[in-house]
Amino acid sequence: MLRFKDSLFHLISSIISSYAQIFFSKNTLFAIILLIVSFFDFFAGLSGLLAVIISNTTAYLIGFNKFNIKLGYYGFNNLLVGLGLGVYYQPNFEFFMVLFFASLLTLFFTVALEGIVGKYGLPYLSLSFLFVLWMVSLATREFKSLAVSERGIFMLNEMYSLGGYNLVRIYQWFGSLNLPEYVSLYFRSLSAILFQYSLFAGILVALGLLIYSRIAFTLSIFGFGFAYVFYKLIGGNVQELSYGYIGFNFILTSIAIGGFFIVPSRYSFFSVLLLIPLISIILSSSMAVFSLFQISIYSLPFNLIVLTFLYILKFRERNFLSPEIVRIQHFSPEINLYTQKNNLGRFKHSHIIPISLPFWGAWKVTQGEDDEITHKGEWRHAFDFEIEDEKGKMFADTGLLCSDYYCYNKPIIAPADGRIEQIIDYIDDNKIGDVNIENNWGNTIIIRHTDLLFTKISHIKKDSFKVNVGDYVKKGEVLALCGNSGRSPQPHIHFQMQATPFVGSKTLDYPLGHYILIKDGKYILQSYKKPLKNQTVLNIERNKSLYNAYHFIPGQRISFMVYDEKNNTEKNYNWDVLADFYNNTYIYCNNSKSKAYFYNDGFFHYFTHFEGNKKSLLYYFYLSNFKVLTGFYDNLQIDDIYPIHLTSNKFLLFFQDFIAPFKIFLKSYFKLIYEYKNEDFNKSEIEIVSSMTNKIGKHVTKELNFKTYILNGRIEKILINSDNYNIIALRKE
Repeated sequence: MLRFKDSLFHLISSIISSYAQIFFSKNTLFAIILLIVSFFDFFAGLSGLLAVIISNTTAYLIGFNKFNIKLGYYGFNNLLVGLGLGVYYQPNFEFFMVLFFASLLTLFFTVALEGIVGKYGLPYLSLSFLFVLWMVSLATREFKSLAVSERGIFMLNEMYSLGGYNLVRIYQWFGSLNLPEYVSLYFRSLSAILFQYSLFAGILVALGLLIYSRIAFTLSIFGFGFAYVFYKLIGGNVQELSYGYIGFNFILTSIAIGGFFIVPSRYSFFSVLLLIPLISIILSSSMAVFSLFQISIYSLPFNLIVLTFLYILKFRERNFLSPEIVRIQHFSPEINLYTQKNNLGRFKHSHIIPISLPFWGAWKVTQGEDDEITHKGEWRHAFDFEIEDEKGKMFADTGLLCSDYYCYNKPIIAPADGRIEQIIDYIDDNKIGDVNIENNWGNTIIIRHTDLLFTKISHIKKDSFKVNVGDYVKKGEVLALCGNSGRSPQPHIHFQMQATPFVGSKTLDYPLGHYILIKDGKYILQSYKKPLKNQTVLNIERNKSLYNAYHFIPGQRISFMVYDEKNNTEKNYNWDVLADFYNNTYIYCNNSKSKAYFYNDGFFHYFTHFEGNKKSLLYYFYLSNFKVLTGFYDNLQIDDIYPIHLTSNKFLLFFQDFIAPFKIFLKSYFKLIYEYKNEDFNKSEIEIVSSMTNKIGKHVTKELNFKTYILNGRIEKILINSDNYNIIALRKE
């Protein structure tokens, strides 16, 4: 019985999603509106529904991907075929036979196109709908048992049978509206997507579109409006837009290019402006050809333009953000925009290999980029490092011996994973103040990280190498010891990045990954920057307790007891750490069915996305631990920015959505501070405080404060301060 209920729920979900997918949506309310509108012609609506059921059931029985079935990928083309056939033919037994096999044919075409078009990274859109409806329309001319529908002739009678006198009165009221030509054509074209041709149906679809996405709604008006103006300017026949109401091609193209497959922006809107005239050309020319066969072009212009445009964008060699293709599809123009814009800011350096400093502890930059001594010209992007004491001295005693210098004999470590490309190890250390001009670089090691990225460390102590040419080393592995060989008057480390594997190669302008800057006694996190002369810097040192606390492993179970001070209630929450089909890791809350996706690179824990209940403990955990460095430094502050759709007020966000492609006025800031640490042999206690602050300009609209307690490598307690009351989450065994 349980399995039957699960299968039934899965089928219902796939049916609802099939309606929403017509507008690239997963919104359930919008899908229900579309379902209702499709039944304005009852028999057409029934045919569409049956086609979806046939398709999705068959896909399930054959064994196609359940996730794709549930999302409606295999159903929306069948829905359109069913609606089209249901509109044109009278219901009888023979018709339902044709509908059944047409549904199977559409499914087969859809799956085939998924493989054929999908291998180019392109969507198959409504191509299978076009092919099948054209073929069936041509074939059924020979099927004498099928009768052409006469519905629509007595529309009022049909409306009365569907919804009684009240529905007839509503229909007549909308029909009596004296709307401008453009507005009337817009609503009728919207309804034509579902093979309905009434103003009332179009208004309902527009309402559903507005509920689903403010950006998609704006794009539909923008695209269709420009098409109308274009026809007027060139002296075209505006009635082409009303003939079969094929003007919906402009609407669907505007939504697809302006906000779904392309991240909404001024560039996506400009792309729509460029494509509208092209649709007009294809629309007029294809109508002339297809009229010879007495069949409609349906969504042919939309399919051709969208597929062609997405395909040519793949050949770009630059300007990848204008316009920018959606990387992870969230089935919402707003979420696509807010998420991708947020990720672009947070992970804009993700393509860069994070290079660390080649030493442990705090060292001072004694010569930086473009410095006055040796870092000039082609070798200007380099850094020299030494160790300085609290008095600003580099050495003890007299400083006349190499061994007097604090950095001498200190370990040199691998700045990133790589293979040892070259080692020079035959040059003696200089006496203090002397230099070796003949062997300028001294003892040197070069590490290959990629074919175009190498790091070079020079002035190394002779016979101190712990590795050999050809060895593969891991980040942090000891390579050798600091010395004073080559053009080096006193012990130091020379460090540079370069694009070729030779000693003497010109330097590469390349940032370090993550490191800590010590300034005025404070620790400051630096990411993908380059240290300056006289700055004191150190590598991030992983804190074992912090690392273990945020090292979430798939299969792990986490339980909390939550006390809500305001409502005086207690509730248990159980989380599971899981990984999806694409190996994306996330925490799943069994109570709220919420998901918090995360990424951990060994030094940082990042939350990347949240889905579900925004009153759940998991949501607060997502907010409070949005970005955590797994190294502890007193009062170190970490800043980040949340995606605003996950934190902002719904009312404000509604208005933000309309102008989001051009201007984002809502801001949501994350701040975390390392407040307290107490560690000994038996116990490790760490406290970190964090906050979420929403702003419009400089005006704060909302603020939440959090405190996370970590005990012996485990998150033990989370304190949430919301509207001056506390929510306390205590870890359970």
